[in-house]
Amino acid sequence: MPSALITGITGQDGSYLAELLLDKGYTVHGLVRRNSSTTRTRLEPLFADKDIYDKRLFLHYADLDDATTIRRVLAKTKPDELYHLAGQSHVGASFEIPESTCEFTAMGTLRLLEILRDLEHRPRFVHISSSEIFGKPDTFPQNERTPMRPISPYGVAKTFATNMTSLYRESFGLFACNAICYNHESPRRGESFVTRKITRAAAAISLGLQDKIRMGSLDARRDWGYAPEYVEAMWLMLQQDTPGDYVLATGTAHSVEDFLCAAFEALNLDWRNHYEPDPRFMRPAEVTNLIGDATKAKERLGWEAKTSLIDLVKQMVQEDLEALKSPVATSH
Repeated sequence: MPSALITGITGQDGSYLAELLLDKGYTVHGLVRRNSSTTRTRLEPLFADKDIYDKRLFLHYADLDDATTIRRVLAKTKPDELYHLAGQSHVGASFEIPESTCEFTAMGTLRLLEILRDLEHRPRFVHISSSEIFGKPDTFPQNERTPMRPISPYGVAKTFATNMTSLYRESFGLFACNAICYNHESPRRGESFVTRKITRAAAAISLGLQDKIRMGSLDARRDWGYAPEYVEAMWLMLQQDTPGDYVLATGTAHSVEDFLCAAFEALNLDWRNHYEPDPRFMRPAEVTNLIGDATKAKERLGWEAKTSLIDLVKQMVQEDLEALKSPVATSH
């Protein structure tokens, strides 16, 4: 039975990845941060399954700045694959907390690579990178050879982690990959992200629970995909004969206004009747024209994004609608 360790297992991607690997017969270990709350809503269905939790799914406490504990967990569990998803992943917040963003997103990745370098049993490793490494690119769409020009603390941290992953692959022979992920969403997306803020607000407005949605610029364009499809690509990367870096994207960009419009139209509402601009949500620097070219992933992994933006948004809106209707419904 293959085994895997996931950092960031409680997040959107981590929870989908855990489900995928369990379905494939893996034993799954996850690193979680210890805090006063033990509520991990995205994993609740797995906790409730007595055939899975503490039999094929195990959680271990460790922070990304705690190299000693991570080393101990890796030595104990000896995973075949290591999926590194954890880190401060909110681009806007990275301007407010740049030091902690770099500490966990950049240095946390380097610590993992250093641990793997010393292990006798080296798991295959994939670092979940981001389109934010490209910042304001000169070429469209972007692929694995596009120069990195990050313009946010998060983007800078991810650029460091991405380059370190490539360096350790080339210098120390690690089976190390970068999954350069463009934006990917789902009903499990955190509520602080603009996409989930939009779908939740649309649902709340349709139910009469609020009247307005306040946002920053609607002009930013993103290449939005569906998270469960992207975690499958992460798995596929580690099944190859040789390691490499792969852009994961749909190849189609939409504006925030497009996303907003789709969410409200799914509920037969006109977003223009409820939108209010708010300068508090404007970023000091905004990436532009991030569109991914996933040709390499299609040719080598047999992977391509399938879910359209309209279908993705409808699914998110419907989940938020059901959650708001029912006081006992679980909010992801």
